[in-house]
Amino acid sequence: MDIRRIDDRISVSPQITADDVATLKAQGFTTIVNNRPEGEEAGQPTGDAIAGAAAAAGMAYHAIPITHAGFSHPQLDAMATVLGDSGGPILAYCRSGTRSCNLWALASAKTGGDPDTLVAAGGAAGYDLSGIRPTLDALSQG
Repeated sequence: MDIRRIDDRISVSPQITADDVATLKAQGFTTIVNNRPEGEEAGQPTGDAIAGAAAAAGMAYHAIPITHAGFSHPQLDAMATVLGDSGGPILAYCRSGTRSCNLWALASAKTGGDPDTLVAAGGAAGYDLSGIRPTLDALSQG
């Protein structure tokens, strides 16, 4: 797994498998967020398989799929709720980790996060958020 820590609350990664869940639990993660739509790519594990493994490990699981249509306010709100309600570290995943990082940044900006801090944290994890910077600025201003 290529887990990239964004901040104390969240890390992101490319696609995980049900077999990875026990390792995530052992690493201290308490919540998994799936940002992939079902069937996006042939052979990808189903959300149900990951959700089942998470339940068996005593972890929370949330599906907030992000398609090619982009991000919506309900998706940002759902991610903000997960960020606010999680009792421990969160692992969000998608195909490459980029959508998960972008969703975290957008949800964080919408709830008052500083765009400079968000862009720096994403960059430190290897994700260039400059393409969504105008949206981060707008969201942070309400």
